[in-house]
Amino acid sequence: MKTHTPAAPLSTHDTTRIDDLRIGAVRPLITPALLQEWQPAPVAAQALVERSRADISRVLHGLDDRLVVVVGPCSIHDHGQAMEYARLLQGRADALAADLLVVMRVYFEKPRTTVGWKGYINDPHLDGSFAINEGLELARALLLDVLALGLPVGTEFLDLLSPQFISDLVSWGAIGARTTESQSHRQLASGLSCPVGFKNGTDGGVKVACDAIQAARAEHAFMGMTKMGQAAIFETRGNDDCHVILRGGAQPNYSAADVDAACALLKKSGLREQVMVDVSHANSSKQHQRQIEVAADVAAQVAAGDRRIMGLMIESHLSEGRQDITPGQPLKHGVSVTDACISFEQTAPVLDGLAAAVRARRARLY
Repeated sequence: MKTHTPAAPLSTHDTTRIDDLRIGAVRPLITPALLQEWQPAPVAAQALVERSRADISRVLHGLDDRLVVVVGPCSIHDHGQAMEYARLLQGRADALAADLLVVMRVYFEKPRTTVGWKGYINDPHLDGSFAINEGLELARALLLDVLALGLPVGTEFLDLLSPQFISDLVSWGAIGARTTESQSHRQLASGLSCPVGFKNGTDGGVKVACDAIQAARAEHAFMGMTKMGQAAIFETRGNDDCHVILRGGAQPNYSAADVDAACALLKKSGLREQVMVDVSHANSSKQHQRQIEVAADVAAQVAAGDRRIMGLMIESHLSEGRQDITPGQPLKHGVSVTDACISFEQTAPVLDGLAAAVRARRARLY
């Protein structure tokens, strides 16, 4: 008689030896839909976003001769100070609205060369506590408050999930020099509802930004997160409201010759010959006060009749300079904690000069 040998008991395979070895913790994340339910966009805010996006698109397609000026702090770190700045900027934006389309720079995420404070969403308390859920709430609340003043906002899209929480409130977006070459960010831009500027590469190369525009204009399919917080496959229609941002590289690239060279590359790629000039970063050799000089040079090109320059970016705060985040040490009021900025007092005449340049360019045509 044969005896039956029982099968070995089933066991759960232990994957802890090969999976999540370097994950310290996994915390729950609020869903975009829940945040938008808590902080809905009022009808007036929705109308402003829709109108300002359309206005920027008209500039990009040659139907509006104003300059788009994205101006504000290098990064946001305090709600009250951001609103203090926004109120000052809103007054100038209204006064210059015939010549400038002013968008407040409201940057919540900061790319780092190595390590450092990653921004208001990632670490709103500036202390390494990484209260990201709170950061998302604070970021959306600030955008709603700025829009309530009648001022459109622009931001850099760095994280691939965070746009689901705030992009409905954004009129213009940027893809930074470190991520312009990223396929994921090009795909993201192809599905964003707002115009998007791609910065030239950190080495100054403009071809990578031209390639990014072509990619963003195309349809894509990729994995992402829905507003309900579920993983899904997104199929995009492409974004025809993209442009190049000249931010310098190994050397500045804001001169008339640089604009010519960039536009030649765009033309060769079958793209619109138009650029936005970032007067900060490598174009100012990271000397914040040189932004004033660079802006004056660009204004002179505009006044001389160059219609290919469709906008500028300016890093500006309540007070000039920058400061470090030092534990236990209070921060100075209205001073950037990332890149150095010019003060609003220094910014106002720059805006006036840009508006005068637009009027001079307009007068040459009529």
